[in-house]
Amino acid sequence: MADTGTGGPAPSYPQKLKAYLKTQKGSVLAAEIVLSFIVLICYLASPKGGYSAVAICEMVFAIIFFGVFSAELDKQFSVVNWVWSDLFRAVIGALLYIITSLICVIDRSRDGAIITGGVFGLIAGIVFAYDTYTIYLQIKSTRHHAAAASDDRV
Repeated sequence: MADTGTGGPAPSYPQKLKAYLKTQKGSVLAAEIVLSFIVLICYLASPKGGYSAVAICEMVFAIIFFGVFSAELDKQFSVVNWVWSDLFRAVIGALLYIITSLICVIDRSRDGAIITGGVFGLIAGIVFAYDTYTIYLQIKSTRHHAAAASDDRV
């Protein structure tokens, strides 16, 4: 028999995607993906090469987490602690982007594409650092609420 509850039909994935893009976390992840793609294009346009592996890896990881969070798979697969995994992804991304981008910008023997990729990489590093900060605040508030709930048994 069909369920006659008041819930209505479940939203489709494109609807979930649009709704997730409007959230703060969704827009930050989308910015990380776009910036990583721009950095990748700049590094690949250089005849001398660059640190394209950083841009590829961080873009792929951001796409994976964007897909998981937008489809709400993090609530279904509780084996992985998604918040802590996202924190490690953001911390590593911020560090790698800032280090490699500073190397690309400071090295004067490189061409314009590497320098442009380094500048966009610094911007991406700042966005990843902001993501790290917001995830840290989320973990901190979750721990604070859990600690407050355990104090009630006294």
